Amino acid sequence: MTNSLRIWRRMEVPDLIRVHRYQSLPEQGPKVLFFSGGSALNKISRVFKKYTHHSVHLVTPFDSGGSSARLRAEFDIPAVGDLRSRLMALADETVMGQPEVYALFTHRLEQNADPLALKYQLQQLVMGEHPLIETIPNPMKALIQNQLAVTQSHINDSFDLRGASIGNLIMAGGYLSNQHQLDPIVFLFSRLVKALGEVKTTLNASLHLGVELENGEYVLGQHRITGKETDILPSPIKRMWLNKGLRHVMPTNLHIANDRVDAIKTADLICYPPGSFYSSLLANLMPEGVGRSICANPNPKVYLPNLGVDPEQQGLSLMERVTRLISTISADTKNVGPYSSLDYLLLDDVYDYGEIDSVFLNDLKVTVIKTPLITDKQYKYDEHLVARALLSFV
Repeated sequence: MTNSLRIWRRMEVPDLIRVHRYQSLPEQGPKVLFFSGGSALNKISRVFKKYTHHSVHLVTPFDSGGSSARLRAEFDIPAVGDLRSRLMALADETVMGQPEVYALFTHRLEQNADPLALKYQLQQLVMGEHPLIETIPNPMKALIQNQLAVTQSHINDSFDLRGASIGNLIMAGGYLSNQHQLDPIVFLFSRLVKALGEVKTTLNASLHLGVELENGEYVLGQHRITGKETDILPSPIKRMWLNKGLRHVMPTNLHIANDRVDAIKTADLICYPPGSFYSSLLANLMPEGVGRSICANPNPKVYLPNLGVDPEQQGLSLMERVTRLISTISADTKNVGPYSSLDYLLLDDVYDYGEIDSVFLNDLKVTVIKTPLITDKQYKYDEHLVARALLSFV
């Protein structure tokens, strides 16, 4: 079989025997690691936990928009929104009190309410008298009250609670009460909600994103890059870095913790999933040690590209995205590593992703796998089909 034919072979997925085995014994399922950011992967995560309780989710702590921006400015804290939402997506939904915890963690205070009324609501939550917290059983209720009390005691009188995520306020309290570390509070809540998987930020650091555009302009802050809270960028992104603060261009970087290194090196499968291309995916690959750890892992690495329109990837074809994905990882390895950074490009068998250059991909030793991944919604992956397809690689 020639390389050209190999690149276009159709993989038979799902592997029904393999998938059934994982579904029967998710406690013994594979360790699939996702580099992801926002909510794009939450539905897939909720399905994935039915097949394995050992998935690992390294999420970006660099978001700087919405209510997260106010928390970050107040406490100099990493963004916790993606951490909170993924933790809830992986929670064991059969656990007593889980629906109530989910409702609390995903609830936002009213955007147009009177500031005094919002402070009163926060006080009710701290006292355990708010309808959202009254039905949560102890010790979970007491733990939540304690973290909210810490947050309440640290915010100043002018802090804007409009639209604030209760879950983010809880996570912020845990960060402040654990020597400015997120891992202890994430571990604790993971145990309480019996999370069927592991969630961590890639870095435990309050950094931001910076980009240089093709037109020479510099833009600081994730919320100014995504094209969702502000206008779409006037020019395609040329390069991105981690930055200290939002006022001046101050590139920086930090090395990931040893447990993140181990998680990446020992994963049975590494997935680069859908999401904002720069601020969700590539941002997670930029910290020092990520690329080296990926290329020290001999197991499959799979890229599942976005569907529809992602404002961040304007001007980038699929082949160019593959190039930037690999080059971001290679920047950490100095092009030296025993194993590859990308092995498979997983695509729906009907959707038009644009030109696919088989010669180019063959040179990179990247194999294209085409299989049904979309059902009724043209620009949405079917989470069940995606889960089964990914598990077929393991």
